[in-house]
Amino acid sequence: MKIDPQRIFPFLRWFPMTRETIRADLMAGITVALLLVPQSMAYAQLAGLPVVYGLYASIVPVIVASLWGSCNQLHTAPVAMLSMMSAAALIPFATVGSDKFVELAIMLGLMVGVLRFALGMARMGFVVNYISSPVLIGFTNAAALIIGLSQLNKILGVPFPRSDAYLSDLLGVITQIAQTHWPTLAFAVGAYIIIRLTDRFIRIVPGVLVAVVVATAVSAAIGFERKEAVPLDTVQAGAAKELIRKYINTQGLMDQMKKEITSKNATIQKLLENGKDDEETLLRVAELEGEVVAIEHELKVLRDYNNARRIELNQIDFYRVQADDGSVRFHAAETLREGMKTDGRVWRFHSFGDGVLVLSSGGAVVGEIPRGLPEFSVPVIDSQIMLLLLPAAFVMAMIGFLEAMSISKAIALRTKQKVDLNQELVGQGLANIAGSFFNSFTVSGSFSRSALAAKMGAQTGLFAIISAMAVVLTLLFFTPYLYHLPQAVLAVIVMMAVFGLIRVRPLLQAWRIDRVGAIIGIITFAATLLMAPAIANGILVGVVLTLMAFVIRTMRPRSEVLGIDADGILKGIKAHNLKPVSEKFVLRRYDGAIMFANAAYFERVIIDTVARFPKAKTIVIVGGGVNWIDASGEEKIREMTEKLREQGITLGFSSLKQQVQEAFDRSGLTELIGWENIYTSKNGALKALLRKYEGEELADAQARQAADTTGSDGEGGAATAAPGEKEGRGQGGS
Repeated sequence: MKIDPQRIFPFLRWFPMTRETIRADLMAGITVALLLVPQSMAYAQLAGLPVVYGLYASIVPVIVASLWGSCNQLHTAPVAMLSMMSAAALIPFATVGSDKFVELAIMLGLMVGVLRFALGMARMGFVVNYISSPVLIGFTNAAALIIGLSQLNKILGVPFPRSDAYLSDLLGVITQIAQTHWPTLAFAVGAYIIIRLTDRFIRIVPGVLVAVVVATAVSAAIGFERKEAVPLDTVQAGAAKELIRKYINTQGLMDQMKKEITSKNATIQKLLENGKDDEETLLRVAELEGEVVAIEHELKVLRDYNNARRIELNQIDFYRVQADDGSVRFHAAETLREGMKTDGRVWRFHSFGDGVLVLSSGGAVVGEIPRGLPEFSVPVIDSQIMLLLLPAAFVMAMIGFLEAMSISKAIALRTKQKVDLNQELVGQGLANIAGSFFNSFTVSGSFSRSALAAKMGAQTGLFAIISAMAVVLTLLFFTPYLYHLPQAVLAVIVMMAVFGLIRVRPLLQAWRIDRVGAIIGIITFAATLLMAPAIANGILVGVVLTLMAFVIRTMRPRSEVLGIDADGILKGIKAHNLKPVSEKFVLRRYDGAIMFANAAYFERVIIDTVARFPKAKTIVIVGGGVNWIDASGEEKIREMTEKLREQGITLGFSSLKQQVQEAFDRSGLTELIGWENIYTSKNGALKALLRKYEGEELADAQARQAADTTGSDGEGGAATAAPGEKEGRGQGGS
């Protein structure tokens, strides 16, 4: 068997290259890099990581995905959706930005990569079909709102306390609007205006890059950061100082409790790994698990308390006072006395660490970014947390693949290239796996960067490699220049990216076509908002509801009695307000498989038909919509055929598909029902049954006329019978 080398090394399709393609890739790569650097830092911040990890994730994963992907213009690196989902999945297990949090983010990226790679190798890209369009739209809209609004605190310059209830946290931010840091807001608004104007009128370079350069330069020039680290004793603030002490003490207690949880979980893991199933070991494990649950509950309570304290601290204005002896003290308004000289600035609580209190009178900036390339290191694996992260990892793998698939298909329509979605899964999987060994968190295909690459005329994946090399140069030479970049600018970049994903029209369109699907999409939207920050659960709700709706529809297929309209066409009597064809026979359409899930419903359809048409001697199921039957369906058809025959009623079928007819033949149903009662088409069945029962209906009409004439007085009875006679003949002959 001959193996196609391009199946193993997809990048071979790039060759032979020409001077024109290389030039096009070079220009596209440089342009994309100008967008990639600020975006990757913004998305790292969104993922709860230091911004340098966004740059790390924009080197190895970008190169690997371009080499083993199938779409030449797809650019893989950090994206907003998965960055937010990564942070949401990890918040319950570690403090945002801590070393443990970084380790888990890298491990989660590895998990997502393994899942995508396995699905791609197994050629199982079709699993994304289980996520319906309304569910995806509902989830994307909610996630975009959550991601965008999660940046609101950075634009206002206020703290965002993180807990297990996103909406409550967001409300906490909104209540701090009065404490808005106006210079921070000014940077955010200015960045937005620069991006919009540049992208609309200049277009030579990305507006994002222009905003980053201008904002960084202005921030450095005015000394925007303005932080000062001082001993706690320098704060002379009465009640405010006591609040700071409570906050610090609680934070220390929480850190101890986290270490205790980690220690107890490690002990549990060791006990389980030893393989002992004696009663004493199991009791000890159960005891430790109970202790962990109790500590986690107490930790959550303390975190809620400290979140409230953090917001309260941000509302306190401190003033820097320099005494005559040169010493510096910070006073709150309550301890500020007449004659004290301040520096004219308002200072606020920023953080506490290593015994030092940090106060700030400026805004938040990116800060120091480590210079140098990421080193090779094996990801730290925490088996216990890995199992807990598996559902989130699977949802992230699917969402990321859906993004990449949508981009690839859109680009393929323009470039006429063939895209192998399973190969794209492999490429995305390898990118995340390889990246995890170089300090990368979860990555995926980017809408904005891929669209920019296609617009700039990228011909091969070489453009992505060139963009990764630009990130390498940034890490080696330019990170010191990014120190003063305001975080508010990165927040604006994130908000503008994700708010562009919000789409309402597809849900409105779905409402016109499939209201059940649209309602599920709306429920997915609401569930994602309510369950945030665990937004992965929102799409799981949508998928479950979609499957339930599918099962219900399968259990109750559409079925309706047919009548004849003015044009002589058979249509549903309920939908088109028609009369039944005849009292002697009934044609009833059944649009669904006859199998175990709806066999009872098929029986109810037959019983309902008999009850509604007690004079009917033949019931024909118009089975053009029946695609298959199983053993349960065959048994139910056999049972109903025999029961109806005992009542003098014939059960027939028409319009059966070939595979269904063959199943009838193999099972003996054809012989049981009788060839004469199985019709090739519904019109053929109608004609045959009209011929069969026309004489009987005429005789019944004459009998009714005679009875009416006998029971009436004179000519009046005859006069009323005549129209009935004409009507009966008309129906019989139609």
